[in-house]
Amino acid sequence: MNRLTKKAEKAGKAGKAGKGRGFGRVGAWVRSAPGTYGWLVVLFVTTIALHHMSPEFEREFLRQRSTNIHELSRHPVRVLVSSAMWIESAHWVPYAALYTVFHAPAERWLGTVRWLLVCAAAHVLATLISEGALLWAIEQGMAPRSAVDTLDVGVSYALAGVMGVLAYRIPAPWRYGYAVAVVGGYAVPLVLGRTFTDLGHFTAVLIGLACFPLVRGRGKARNPKETPALPRG
Repeated sequence: MNRLTKKAEKAGKAGKAGKGRGFGRVGAWVRSAPGTYGWLVVLFVTTIALHHMSPEFEREFLRQRSTNIHELSRHPVRVLVSSAMWIESAHWVPYAALYTVFHAPAERWLGTVRWLLVCAAAHVLATLISEGALLWAIEQGMAPRSAVDTLDVGVSYALAGVMGVLAYRIPAPWRYGYAVAVVGGYAVPLVLGRTFTDLGHFTAVLIGLACFPLVRGRGKARNPKETPALPRG
């Protein structure tokens, strides 16, 4: 009986130790990408806030923080920053997964500052290019005048840019297949839908690919067949 009790105690201690190591690894991973998970915390808070707004108030609230032509012409810096702090769909969990799969590895590889530069370049430049194209379409009579107030918030341009720059983390020949898949994945909606957001996403992934100078000196490309080591907590 004593032997059974001792075995049960050992099994219990081993289980607790395993859980402790698991939580430690998760904590170490989060700490290794502070920008990614800090951003996710902000998005979590703003998403909760959206769930407490009426549909009418939510739309007007987001419109004032949107990077549409009207707001960009009046408050460009404010809306470029604030638009990246809200998710229009108000669904946070899918973004938590996408941030963990793409943003966190990119930040760990590039460092927080270079990762932020990629995010900012993709978000800002893709926004200006897509909204510029929309303004041209309005002036040519190809889009209604009301499009100047189009709702345009979210973090997808930054995500597309990071997906693009991650191609340089993968060695050849897998790099080229990944790059073709990512570019093609954004090119198809652009060809079929031809909306300004489709143009923004396609532009953002190209901007990410153009960020090659930022990856220099950040270590060799990682073989996708290798399992990346988790940071130690």
